[in-house]
Amino acid sequence: MISLITIINIIYLIESNTLKVGLFLRSTKRSSIWIMMALVFMLILSACGQSASNTAKDGAEKTTASSDAGSKTSNNSDGSTDTGAGAGAEDEMVSFQSDAGEVKVPKNPKRIVDLTAFSTGYFVALNAPVVGATTGAMNNKYIKEQLAAQGTADLGDQPPTPEQLLALKPDLFIVYTGTEGIDKLSQIAPVVQIEYGKRNYKDLMLEMGKLTNREEAAKAWISKWEAQINELKPKVEAAVGNRTVSILNPYDKGLYVFGHNYGRGGEIIYGEFGLRAPTKAQAEAIDSGTGWASISIEVLPDYAGDIIFTSPWSGDTSDSKKIYENKLWKNLPAVKANHVFQLDPSSDTYNDPVSLEGQLKFITDSLLSASK
Repeated sequence: MISLITIINIIYLIESNTLKVGLFLRSTKRSSIWIMMALVFMLILSACGQSASNTAKDGAEKTTASSDAGSKTSNNSDGSTDTGAGAGAEDEMVSFQSDAGEVKVPKNPKRIVDLTAFSTGYFVALNAPVVGATTGAMNNKYIKEQLAAQGTADLGDQPPTPEQLLALKPDLFIVYTGTEGIDKLSQIAPVVQIEYGKRNYKDLMLEMGKLTNREEAAKAWISKWEAQINELKPKVEAAVGNRTVSILNPYDKGLYVFGHNYGRGGEIIYGEFGLRAPTKAQAEAIDSGTGWASISIEVLPDYAGDIIFTSPWSGDTSDSKKIYENKLWKNLPAVKANHVFQLDPSSDTYNDPVSLEGQLKFITDSLLSASK
């Protein structure tokens, strides 16, 4: 905008040259004054017009910049407005009935930490993200590749430190009922407690489907699994006939006899195929509902079936040869008939869906081979 001083200077110049202007225009001094005033008026109008134009231009530029900034914020996934809305949707909480009571959990958990080991395979089967698991689960041959592929952290065999857990940024913990330190865990993320053995694996699969908002996937797995069993069961029944089957694990002080719900193929052998164990094993490890029994080597013949599945006890570091080289073991009918099949102590203890899928072929092939 032209300053007042500039306008006064212009007037002064015009006044001082009035005569020259008058001669040039062939007019009087009065005419030159009117011309001078007209010129001044035009200069003022021009200055005001330029100022208004600049003001409008600046306002338009600021409006455009503000609009662009707003557009960038709206389209940027890191923008505070959109991030807040997205987080609200992703962090929606729902009620879930755990074995220790109702708990609020994420509707779609995305960073699960499983401290039970035996539940990890359920999440793998449901394609639910596990960011942390115990060494036992990480070493399970049936799920280790899947866990490695999603970058699951190995939390070891001992209770992890708070620092380890915080670093994983979990949104859900899975533990067994009675686990120590649940109060501290709940300060980091919601905790769902599971009672081991309360449900069979199909019912637990449905519960895990509900927990992870994947109920249809859980139902689909069960349908597919049952179709496989229905196809194989008649063949197994024909091969085994009325013979008995035992699951035996040697340990330092004797042997464990396992039943229908403690892994090691029991869910398939007794649960799905409906095969029978020797009378005492059936009564103590299956019909009792406990799923297992402990016996001494001296009574082994009463618990040994015509077909035996075995492996060293995974929780024992003693030498299993103390049992396998014992005369009582070597004289068992199943041993003499070569109807003894070795389980994997680090992986076949699990009874989650993925582990059961892996065990199914081995168990079926073993039972069919025992018909020869």
